[in-house]
Amino acid sequence: MTIKEAILKVLEDNIGSFTYLEVLKMIDEKNYIDWGNAKTPSDTIGAQLGHFIRQNDSRVKRVKGKKGFEYYLAKYESELNLSEVVEKESLIKKPASKKYQERDLHKLLSSYLKSQNIYSKTIFHEKSANSKDDHQKWIHPDMLGIDFLNLKNSSSNALLKVINKADAFNLISYELKREIKSDYELKKCFFQAVSNSSWANYGYLVAFEISKNLMNEMERLNQSFGIGIIELNGNPYESKILFQPTYKELDFKTIDKLCEINTEFEKFIGQTETMLIAPEKYVEGTKKEFESFCDDYFKTDSEIEKYCKEKNIPLEEEEKTV
Repeated sequence: MTIKEAILKVLEDNIGSFTYLEVLKMIDEKNYIDWGNAKTPSDTIGAQLGHFIRQNDSRVKRVKGKKGFEYYLAKYESELNLSEVVEKESLIKKPASKKYQERDLHKLLSSYLKSQNIYSKTIFHEKSANSKDDHQKWIHPDMLGIDFLNLKNSSSNALLKVINKADAFNLISYELKREIKSDYELKKCFFQAVSNSSWANYGYLVAFEISKNLMNEMERLNQSFGIGIIELNGNPYESKILFQPTYKELDFKTIDKLCEINTEFEKFIGQTETMLIAPEKYVEGTKKEFESFCDDYFKTDSEIEKYCKEKNIPLEEEEKTV
């Protein structure tokens, strides 16, 4: 029996909503899976349950309860008192907590981007030459991303790289903010994103908390300047692209300038070149090296829950104070 089959079996046999740990306990009680030398079966179950949700598998749903996400079979939804689960969570008094920091959001964004097959890297402007210059923040992106165009056939991939390496990938710039609540904040953040992404194929402004009253102005700015807007979520896989960016040709003079003043940016560009010129037999090894250089990302839903709790990042959209 596979792990997926075991999860579906215990949810089939037990009408109710259950945390990933409770699902694991039921699987172990029935001896459905021989974990052998597996060190973290709980993470494995959490990852598979999260996979059901991210892939929009219609068989499994979840609700936020007092012990975290609780999973259940969709066909039992009418028989469950899910409002009681949610009410228990809402009745818990949450003490005033320290506000999360902007840099705390980077791992959420890198996880969302990884799910979209985009490699990302945080660029620390304080590590750049002349980092004390206030104008630096209008040069550096918060995060740099790359989307490789992978054709199915290795020969056509190789031909694409030979003809024009620039057509084999897209470089993407991300300006990340905690919140955008006013028209003034929107314009300030937006034009910082415009400045910091002038060199890239695509530029995004990303924020965790965005006032819905600003949608019309965001749409106008997006249409005028071509910067995309992403609303980041505590569960990164539920993040939304509110407005798509417009494609631009790469500005190699600005890329060269960024490489000169920031070693991490330079290394990212160098790693990209290595990926593009790697012979077929070295592609996998080169890819692993590139992935290890890029930002870390969450592997399971349980990791996300733990991280957000530690950093005081709201997991549910309704918990955001916009």
